[in-house]
Formats: sequence, structure tokens, C-alpha cells
Amino acid sequence: MAITDSNIVKLAPDAGTPAYRTAPHNIEAEQALLGAILVNNDAFYRVSDFLEPKHFYEAIHQVIFETAGSIIRAGKVATPVTLKTFLPAETDLGGMTVAQYLARLAAEATTIINAQDYGRTVYELALRRDLIRIGEDMVNVAFDAPVDFAPRAQIEDAERRLYELAESGRYDGGFQKFGNALTVAIDMAAKAFERDGNLSGLASGLRDMDIKMGGLQPSDLIILAGRPAMGKTALATNIAYNVARNWRGEVQADGQMKSINGGIVGFFSLEMSAEQLATRILAERTGISSSSIRRGGITENDFDKIRDHAIEMQNLQFHVDDTGGLSIAQLSARARRLKRQKGLDLLIIDYIQLLSGSGRRSDNRVQEITEITTSLKALAKELNIPIIALSQLSRQVESRDDKRPQLSDLRESGSIEQDADVVLFVFREEYYLQNKEPKIGTPDYEKWQLDMSQVHGKAEVIIGKQRHGPTGTIKLQFDASVTRFSDLAEEDNLLGRN
Repeated sequence: MAITDSNIVKLAPDAGTPAYRTAPHNIEAEQALLGAILVNNDAFYRVSDFLEPKHFYEAIHQVIFETAGSIIRAGKVATPVTLKTFLPAETDLGGMTVAQYLARLAAEATTIINAQDYGRTVYELALRRDLIRIGEDMVNVAFDAPVDFAPRAQIEDAERRLYELAESGRYDGGFQKFGNALTVAIDMAAKAFERDGNLSGLASGLRDMDIKMGGLQPSDLIILAGRPAMGKTALATNIAYNVARNWRGEVQADGQMKSINGGIVGFFSLEMSAEQLATRILAERTGISSSSIRRGGITENDFDKIRDHAIEMQNLQFHVDDTGGLSIAQLSARARRLKRQKGLDLLIIDYIQLLSGSGRRSDNRVQEITEITTSLKALAKELNIPIIALSQLSRQVESRDDKRPQLSDLRESGSIEQDADVVLFVFREEYYLQNKEPKIGTPDYEKWQLDMSQVHGKAEVIIGKQRHGPTGTIKLQFDASVTRFSDLAEEDNLLGRN
């Protein structure tokens, strides 16, 4: 019954010419599916959530499927009789009219039981054709590319197209029984019970933050914001190190490695180099200031300590990309690649304002930031990992007496606040207070000293927004010399709460 293959006149190739290969397709499967739909319209709903007209190889089959779908969705019955009036009557289908072809599709249909299997066959063959198309485009672009066209750009574009195809190449999803969702919830609780800190998400390594947030949750976009010198990057690197240090994996039955504690970390450092980031982490772990490490102002004992910690951190599940000027499309492609090749449980971006949109740099920066935050939220869901994205705050903070940040202080705040699941602000009163030092010997100086003693070495992480938990303030210890955040001692915490 196939109309295309049997009615095309095939030219015999020359002896030295390779035979022409047609794109993968199965006309009989397409016909069987369309026939089943025309006999029983319920068959359409078995495939309509994943199958589209473009997935059919034959142009007339695309039209039949699309037209039948429109009729069925309108609450009417799609049969050869109702369908033929919407199709071009003059079309010749191997000597048959459209009306005759529709009648034959219905007459030779067997049952709707196999409709979904036919649909999957049609769908998978369409994916193969898309793969061929991507491959052909890669070859043609590589041959014809101008000299100034970077191969890296073509690789990233091909990666993006392949990943999109991989993500679209699924026909699962849709409604599920509530019992299945309950099973997933119980599994999550069981994993939380086994994980360090009994958390449902990744442990940040900071006790009070984990208590307030339940850890870093999969698919969450977490915005970490603050003014310069507040310690945004320091807090991000501290969390990244804690997560990577606690990583423990287990090989699954399918041979894949699965993280069962801690996680594999990806860190996009758009401002600092990888070496600067490594120096910061070394300073935090060794207690030797990064300025001393850079200047070489260290003792032999200090060097031994640095060497020992460096050896210990060699195999850390921590991957750094310090490429500047990345677009959100490039960042997404690299994150997907890391997830596929090494695994990825936590992604950190330092920071949002240094990213560009996927197109040409826009004059409308708010619109560009909207694209970036929307893409980051979609990427967090797609990879099913928490993403921590650092963000600058506007200067209006400096003009207030109380300089604690608010959601309205986020630069280009509309989209950042809207897309974020969690918004954290880093605030250190000590930074502002030390710049107001009065003259020594005055009454103001004594009061300033008292105020400084109360805030020295302390920081606040303010939870400005949290979709699935409370807002509030977390008190932390901060050692500026080695850029290390840590939990406050219990007595300090109790004092801070009074």
C-alpha cells in the first residue's frame, strides 16, 4: 500500500556511482497509524502528546494528520468523509484521488491497540532524519565556512542542536498516578535520611543555612546578591568546596556513576581566573591569606601546608571555566557537556551581569537580563540541579542609612526576582562601619569601637525570597583575610537571636 517508494522511478546508478540513499522512513507505519485514527479517533490521543505533523515523512500524511487533529480537537468526528473536504481534491496519490486514498487507509486499518507503537516508530524515524540533517549541516558549514568563522562556534551550535534533539526525543511525561509521585517523595525522604545533615538537597556545609533551606534543592535557581566587597564570591567558593569535598559516588546497575553524597561542581568564573579562584580556596583551607600566597610572603611551614592541601584537593570534583564574555547559550552548552561527560550536581555562575544574551548585545539590558535569568531557570530544571547565580546590587543601597539589601535593590530586578526560587543577600555591617572611623579620643570613637567589636568578623545572609521555605537572616562568621565563611559559635548565635 506504500505510495512513495513504489511510485518513484529510480534511475540506475553508474557503475562507479554509489547508490542513492533515501532518508529513514516507514510509509506503512504512517499509513497504519492514520488508518487507525480514521477508524477510531481515540487513537489520535494516544500519540498527540509527542507526535506532530512534521514527524511524518510523506507530505500528504502531514496534512492528513494535522487536519484530522484539528477536527478531533474541535469535538467533531474525523472520518474519510469529513476529512476529504479539507484536503486538495486534485492531488494524485499513485493513481488514487484523496477520497479514495482516505477510504483505503480506513478500510485497511487493523486496530488502535498498536497506534502508540506506530506513532513511536514514526517519531523515532523523524529523529533519525533530524540527526542526518544536523550532520549534513555540520559538513556543509565546515566546508564552506569563511576564514573568520571560528570552528568553536560551530561545535557549540552543533552541541546545542544535538542536545535539543536529545531532550525532545522523548515520549514519556504527561500525567502520572499520584501513587507514583508519592513513591518519588518517599525515595527523596529516604535519601535525605542517608545524606549528611539529613537534607533533601545538597548540603552547603553551613549549618544554619542548611537548616533554613533544607540544602540546595534540585532545579532551583538561587540568586546570591550583594554589593562589592560583601563576600559573594567567597560564599559561593566556600559552598562549592564543601559540596565537592563531600562528594561520594556509586556505580549503578547501568554502569553510570550516581552521586549519593555531596556533588560534582561546575563553576563559571567570569571575573576571576581559575588560578585566582584556586588561590582563594587554598587560602580558605590553609588559613594563609591569599595576598601572602601571591606575594610569596610565606614560611617553609606555610609552603608545606599549602602543598599538602593542594595534593589533597587534586582529585576534588570541582570543574572551573574562567572564559570571559560568555553568552547564555555558550554557558548552557558547556554545562550540558559537563553533565554528560563528568556529571554535574551544582552549577555556580560568578556573575550574571557579565553574561550576554544569545543574540547580538542588546541596548535594552533589562530585556537581555530577562533572557539570561529565564534561560538559567530553564537550565536548572533541564539538568535537575541547583544553580547558584551571583548578582550585583544597585547603588541605591549606599544612599540608605540601613544598608541591608532588599529585593528592590537587585539590578534589572524584575526578571531576577521573578525567575529565582531563592534570593540570598550577603551583608557585612563591619565593612560600612570601618569606613566611618571617627577621630581617636573622642566619645564617638569609643562608641564606634564598641559597635565594631559587636560586628567584627560577622556576616549576615538574608533570605529575601524562598519558594518552599521561610525568609529570615542567617548569622555567619567571616574571616576576611582568608575569605572564609563558617558557622557562628553557638553562644554567638544565641546572642545574635536575642
